[in-house]
Formats: sequence, C-alpha cells, structure tokens
Amino acid sequence: MEILDAINYFSAFLTLIYVFVVATFIVGWKRIKPYQKNTALPQTLVSIIIAARNEEDKIAKTIDDVLAQRYPRELFELIVIDDHSTDSTAEIVTSYEAEGVKLIRLNEDKALNSYKKKAIQTAIDGAKGTLIITTDADCRMGPQWLPTIVNCYETMGYKMISSPVAYFEEKTLFENLQSLEFSYLIGLGASTIGNKNPSTCNGANLAYEKKAFIEVGGFKGIDDLASGDDELLLHKIAAIYGNKIGFLKNKEAVVYTHAKPTLGEFIQQRRRWASKSTRYKDKSVIILGVSIWLFNVSIVVNALLSIFFAASLPFLIFQLAAKMLIEFIFLVQMTNFFKRRALLWWLPALNILHVIYFIYIGIAGNSGKYNWKGRMVK
Repeated sequence: MEILDAINYFSAFLTLIYVFVVATFIVGWKRIKPYQKNTALPQTLVSIIIAARNEEDKIAKTIDDVLAQRYPRELFELIVIDDHSTDSTAEIVTSYEAEGVKLIRLNEDKALNSYKKKAIQTAIDGAKGTLIITTDADCRMGPQWLPTIVNCYETMGYKMISSPVAYFEEKTLFENLQSLEFSYLIGLGASTIGNKNPSTCNGANLAYEKKAFIEVGGFKGIDDLASGDDELLLHKIAAIYGNKIGFLKNKEAVVYTHAKPTLGEFIQQRRRWASKSTRYKDKSVIILGVSIWLFNVSIVVNALLSIFFAASLPFLIFQLAAKMLIEFIFLVQMTNFFKRRALLWWLPALNILHVIYFIYIGIAGNSGKYNWKGRMVK
C-alpha cells in the first residue's frame, strides 16, 4: 500500500504542476493587449513566401486571397516555391505570372530531411522585402491580414510577429475536436510570448525581418530536422531579440486552414510537430514537457489502479476535474477570441482523448520516421 500511496500522491503533485502551468498560459494571454491598427500609411516592402507541394486543389484560393490584400501592390511580392510537386501546383502558380506572382522550382537532386526549410531559405535569398511573411498553400485570409501585420510591425518595432491561426469549415466531430485542441496550442504559443518566454508559434502565419533571419544564421543548425521552420527559428531569434517578439492579437490577422480529415494524417502531422522538441536548448522547457507527459501517464495509471484499488479513485477524479476546469478557463478565452464558443461543448470528450494522444505523441514524435507530403522524414 505504501507504493500505491506514493503513486497517488505523486499524481496529485503532477496535477498541481499542470494546473500551475496552464494558469501561466491564462496570465500570459491576458498580458497581450488586443492590437488596434492605426491609420498610418504603410512603408514596408514585404515578401510573402509560400512553400507548396501537391496543393493543386487549394493553392489558387490562397493566391487569390493574398492578391486581394488592401495593401499597396508595389509594396509586396508573393513568392511560391514548388517543392517537387507531382500534380499541377506549379502550372497553377504560373498562371498568375501576369499578376506578379513569382514561382521558384526547388530542384534539389539529393535527398533532404527538410525540404520546407530549403524552400523557404531559397525564397528568402532572392526576396526583396524587408519583412518576410510565411504562410501555407492551403490557408485563407481576409483582405486586412497583410495591412494589420505590417501596421503592427511598423508601430511596435518587433523583429518577429507570431499571428493567430485557426481551423475552419469543420465537417466531422473529429475535425471539431482538432479545432478546439488547436485553439489551445495557438493560445499556448501566444501566452509564452505574453510571458516574455517565447516557446512556440505557427509558420502558417509568421513574420520576421529578413535582417534578423540572416543575423541568426537562418536555419543553420536546425536544417537537418524536417520540422521547426517556425518554432526553432523563434528560439534562435528570441535568443538575440527576446523583447522584440510579439503576438498579434487581432482577429483581422487570423489565417484559416483545415483540420486533418483522417486520424492517420493527424498523427503524422503531430509527430512532425513533436519531433522538434529534441532540439530545445532550454532545459527547463524539456523538464516541463516531461512533467506534463508524466501527468497524463499518471491519469492512465490511476484509472487502471482504480479498477482494483478504491483508494485511487479520488485521486483520479481530482486529476480529471482539475484538468478540465483549468483548461476550460483557458479555452473560454481562446474560443472567445476566435468566436468559436460552441467548440467548448466538445471539451469533455477532448479532455479524455487528449490524455491518450499526448502520451502516444510524446513517444512517437521523438522516435523513428514519419510520412510527410509523401516522403519519409525524421
């Protein structure tokens, strides 16, 4: 019984750590003031970069949205890098040549582990803009997206701006669950910026100075990893410009994309995202991540123990109740921002499923290879 008591009380300790961590997310999000765009005329030359591979069904809409921005056309360029597409992606991009859209074909003849970083690096090398903005070939944005980001850049003087990303047009329960979980992830990244300890962002809506990118050596040192063109670059820039990184809390800056339609695609995506955690230089972040992973493991352990030992049941209930309550408080803020409060109805289901998912991804994301865009990478 002493071992059982030790397990139970250790699980309670891990629960308190998790509650504290999410509480810091709540504080960090509140610290970020909503950004109000002013009426100043833009002056910044911008290079918008899209790395695309086999996106023939979506890329035209993305290009149309970028070209429809209410921003002086002479002050921005759109560069699309075709990453060895086997469909008509390149031909679709070429059809916009008369509108000034530039196509670069990646022609690497040797296998790489990070084609996306190579694509972005290649585009930046030839980019004219002072400010680089990356997005994805399956994203949608409103006409004030670019003006809002640039206005924030010119007003606040940030070296890097992380902007919000959201899922939309969900068709299934599985996609709704992803939308709620993704809101959590975006809020997590924003809150760490609000707390002056930037840890994560999303490359589907990321802006940074070309000069800052060059100063930190671009992707050098992280270019052997398939993922991390956003988060690991954030860490490099934060190491030099920690106080010059901001999160753009403005609904007009939101970029929209789609959840993964199948469990297989979802798992592959999240394995890719998790793989970059092996390159974190901040050991405290790694320790924190391991603690949260152990917290989720402890929930499963207590659930199993509760079948045989009644003494474990109160601890299990405490863990689940604490987890759901603190996440609910945080997600109320996030769903309010994205105007998706209805997603909160799915929190009880997500709360349980997320435990299993988090345990699995913590192992799978840091071991072996995975499929991304038809390639096996690691």
